Amino acid sequence: MMKFLSALLVAVMASTASAFVPASFSSSSQQTTTSLSAVDLNGMAGSTLPIKAFDPLGYGKLGGAETLNWFRASELKHGRAAMLATTGFLVQAAGIHFPGYLSEGVTFESLSGLHPVDQWAAVSDAGKWQIIGAIFVAESYAELQKPHYMMGGPTAELIWPKVDTSAVSPDVMLTKQNRELNNGRLAMIAIMSFLSEHAIPGSVPLLANIEAFH
Repeated sequence: MMKFLSALLVAVMASTASAFVPASFSSSSQQTTTSLSAVDLNGMAGSTLPIKAFDPLGYGKLGGAETLNWFRASELKHGRAAMLATTGFLVQAAGIHFPGYLSEGVTFESLSGLHPVDQWAAVSDAGKWQIIGAIFVAESYAELQKPHYMMGGPTAELIWPKVDTSAVSPDVMLTKQNRELNNGRLAMIAIMSFLSEHAIPGSVPLLANIEAFH
């Protein structure tokens, strides 16, 4: 049961966008078909110093407003998943674990002695499918909300208990959005670095001499 609840919590937090989401475009047909060349990237949440409107590959100019909304939601989801992954990796590498059993014959303590990457392989197939299934349910629920966020609807929420941000001023909300997006971007770089160093020793010089990443 603890395994399933942990998986569900990860799914809820990582696979859906919620409180600090960038404002979506209007659902009017005029705005959803307009070229994004006129969009001011500098005015969007996440456009912060030292490099504002960082978009070297020009993704912000691909497609219409629906495409931009999809990119924004994807960045938020992946950033949240990466923050969870990075935190989980470091916690597991430090040997911190739940008490008791993950499944029959497998204790959390025994898993904590493995490298974080190897811990996934040690989870039973039934446990893996529970995790994947919980994420699928959460993601499907979010993507089936109407109107869809790509068509001008709000970015889907799946948070319990619900976070009330109605009293938060626009300036404070923008600060929180910027922090969440920037922390998510840093976490994506971090977890990719952890996995790269584990797979190819020496590929990340800063991690080369740290045992936890090998």
